[in-house]
Amino acid sequence: MAHSSAISSSFFTQVTLLIILSQYLASTSSAKVPAIIVFGDSSVDAGNNNQIPTLLRSDFEPYGRDFTGGRPTGRFCNGRIPPDFISEGFGLKPTVPAYLDPAYNISDFAIGVCFASAGTGYDTATSDVLNVIPLWKEVEYYKEYQNKLRAYLGKSKANRVIREALYLVSLGTNDFLENYYTFPRRQSQFTIEEYQNFLVGLSGNFFRKIYSLGVRKISLTGLPPMGCLPLERTTNIFGDHDCDDTYNKVALQFNGKLKGMVAKLNEELPGLRMHFTENVYDIFYDLIKKPASYGFEVAEMACCSTGTFEMGYLCSQVNPWTCSDANKYVFWDAFHPTEKTNRIIANKLIPILLQKFGN
Repeated sequence: MAHSSAISSSFFTQVTLLIILSQYLASTSSAKVPAIIVFGDSSVDAGNNNQIPTLLRSDFEPYGRDFTGGRPTGRFCNGRIPPDFISEGFGLKPTVPAYLDPAYNISDFAIGVCFASAGTGYDTATSDVLNVIPLWKEVEYYKEYQNKLRAYLGKSKANRVIREALYLVSLGTNDFLENYYTFPRRQSQFTIEEYQNFLVGLSGNFFRKIYSLGVRKISLTGLPPMGCLPLERTTNIFGDHDCDDTYNKVALQFNGKLKGMVAKLNEELPGLRMHFTENVYDIFYDLIKKPASYGFEVAEMACCSTGTFEMGYLCSQVNPWTCSDANKYVFWDAFHPTEKTNRIIANKLIPILLQKFGN
């Protein structure tokens, strides 16, 4: 009787594993990569900050009002963010869930997962400002995810997902605007160029670390034209509230250094396929300078509240100034683009990424 029970249990386990694998294979059969995996800051955070004790959150209205079901997810947007569109463009699901979101589990994360945390940066001192997840902790969560994935898919299939997945990495803006230009600590230690070099060193260490964990396909996004964010325009009083050219020049300089680092890593690390999406800056800048060409009406202010300085809890559903149609605006809040802007940028990137990584 015990022997029969053991056989029955073994058979049930095997059937369960076959069902799991068939569901996984069905969900990825037409996909160009087995999974989309995300590291970074609020530009790509799908809601991890909802689960940590920080003021930098967006899990309340009006955030998410144009997301499926009109619900706030923790994305700093009225709807979807670039990894969501890229995932869909690669034949996977139309959203990439946050790793810390209890509504999802490893069956969801097997084809897409986000470890990003709004407010973080390459510099750990940046994540300390608003008590968010530092980049090293994102890597720790990723290692935990790898173990769960191997238990779920089996070691061989999980290692293939890890190796063949496309990793999207986007961060750096907070290191400058939230940290270097706001607090004296780093300014007393580094000139702006020295700080850029310091960050590039930290970035290189991060990529070498995830490479050692099996990562091979990486798309890195640098800084946007951060001097054109509504918050920076608001404070640019002597510049007649135009884009702050100083910040934009720093962004371009830093992006150039990141591009050089990517070239070096591609030579240094066997099997690495890493791409720097330098055109994101140009696309974003063009949207801001020629909004009507893309169907926008407003680029200098954001949709939410007065559109000049509000984000997070200051972005209020009851504020009478909050716009009714976010599609007219390049920016959703004073720091983040609207879903429409995210879609346009992602749609420009997807063909390039498919060419680089879709085989």
